[in-house]
Amino acid sequence: MRLSWTQPEDLLPHALVAADLDGRDAAGVRERWLAAGGAAEPVVSGASPEPAPAPLRALARELLAELDEIPDPAALTTDEPEDLEAILAAAGAESAPAPPPAAGAEYADRVHGAWLGRAAGCLLGKPVEKVSLEGIRAIARATGNWPLDSYFTEIGLDPWVAAKYPWNRRSRPTSLVENIDGMPEDDDLNFPLIALHLLEGAGRGLTTGDVAQAWLDLLPGGRVFTAERITYRNLLDGHAPEEAGRVRNPFRDWIGAQIRTDLYGWATPGDPVEAARLAWTDARLSHGRNGIYGAMFAAAASAAAVTGAPVDTVLETGLSVVPPRSRYAAALRRGIDIGRGGLDDEAAVDALHEEFGHLHWVHVLNNAALLGFALARGAGAFERTITLAVSGGWDTDSVGATAGALAGAMTGAKHLPPKWIGPLDDRLATSVPGFDGARFTALAIRTVEVSR
Repeated sequence: MRLSWTQPEDLLPHALVAADLDGRDAAGVRERWLAAGGAAEPVVSGASPEPAPAPLRALARELLAELDEIPDPAALTTDEPEDLEAILAAAGAESAPAPPPAAGAEYADRVHGAWLGRAAGCLLGKPVEKVSLEGIRAIARATGNWPLDSYFTEIGLDPWVAAKYPWNRRSRPTSLVENIDGMPEDDDLNFPLIALHLLEGAGRGLTTGDVAQAWLDLLPGGRVFTAERITYRNLLDGHAPEEAGRVRNPFRDWIGAQIRTDLYGWATPGDPVEAARLAWTDARLSHGRNGIYGAMFAAAASAAAVTGAPVDTVLETGLSVVPPRSRYAAALRRGIDIGRGGLDDEAAVDALHEEFGHLHWVHVLNNAALLGFALARGAGAFERTITLAVSGGWDTDSVGATAGALAGAMTGAKHLPPKWIGPLDDRLATSVPGFDGARFTALAIRTVEVSR
C-alpha cells in the first residue's frame, strides 16, 4: 500500500507548485526533475499508482531539500511574516477592539453550540469531500436536495449519477442521512479534542513541543494527512518541533492548521489575541504563512462568536489577527465581498471557482474565500451558513466544520435546528484515547472549565 503524499516523487510536483505560488525561483529544479522523467503535474489526491524507480526517488529527495533552501522574495517576507509578534504587529492586533468577554449559562450554551455546529457542518460535507462542484450539484439535484436543506442521501439517486460522481469512499457508510448514527470520526473533530487535552494538561502556557508530543501520544499516523503527515514523519525522524513542519513539506499553506484551532477561541471568550497566540503555537508545528493565518483567524473569530457577537464582528475580529497584505486576508475578504454582493448563490460560487479554482482543493486560500462567502451570506443563520459552505465544493467537510462551529456559537445550542443536531445523538466517535464515545454536552462542560 502506498500512503497518500508520503513518497518524495509525489511531493516534488506539489513543492514546485508551492514555490511558484510563493514566487520562489524553482526553474532549475523543475528542469532537472522533468529531464529525469519526473511527473510534470502533481497527483490531485492520494499517491501515484506505482512507486518511482530508486534513482528518481533519490533525485526527488535531493530536489526537495534544494527547494527548502531557495530564499523567499523580500516582499513575501514583509507581507507574510511567520513570527508571532511580527504577525500581530502587521495586523495591528494589539490595538484592535475585542468583543466583551462572555460568562455564565449563555456562554456555556454557545460553546455547546460550537461543538455541535462543528460536528453537523463536518458531517454534511463528509460524503462529498473530493467530489467536484459539478458532482455535488448533480447528486443533490438527483435526490431532490438542491439547494441543500438536509444531509446527503443516496435514496433515489440515479445510478448513472452515482457512477460518475462516487461518494467519498470512507465517509459514505456513516454520513448519509439514512445511516447516520452519531458523529463518526473525522480529523476535523479529532483536533479540537487534542486542543482540549492540551489546555487541560499544559494550560495556556502550552508550547509547540507540547503539541508535537500530544500528536505522537494520541494520534495514529493514519489519522493525519498532508502537512500533518509530513510533520509527523519528520518528528519521528528526529526533527525538533519548531523545525519539523519546514522540512520537505509542500503543504504548509494548506488547510490543515485551520481545522485545529477553534477550541482555543472557545476557551478564550472575548480575547482574540490570546486565542490567536495559542493557535499560532499549534499551527507552526506543521504550517507556515497562510496556513498559520487560517488557524489564527479561526481561533480569533471563535473567541468573538462565543460572546454572541454578530457575524460582521466575528469576521472582522478574525481578520484583526491576520496580516492585511497577506494572500489569506485578500482571499477571505474577496469571499466576503462576493457573499455580500448581488450574484445568486450558484453564480457567486462559480465566481469563486473561476478566481481560485487553480488551487488544490485542500489549499487554505480557496477554502478561506469560500468560508468568508458562506459566513457573510449566511448572516449568522446556521442552516444557511453550513449549506452554503458545503455546496461550494473543495474541502467540504473542513469548511463546513469551521462555518458550522462559528454559526453554531453565534446561534447557541438551544436554538440549533433539530434536523441537523438530532442525528448526532450527542455522541462522537474518535480514535483519540480517552475520548471515544464522548458526549458533546460533556465536551462543552470541559471546554468551559479550561476557559477559567
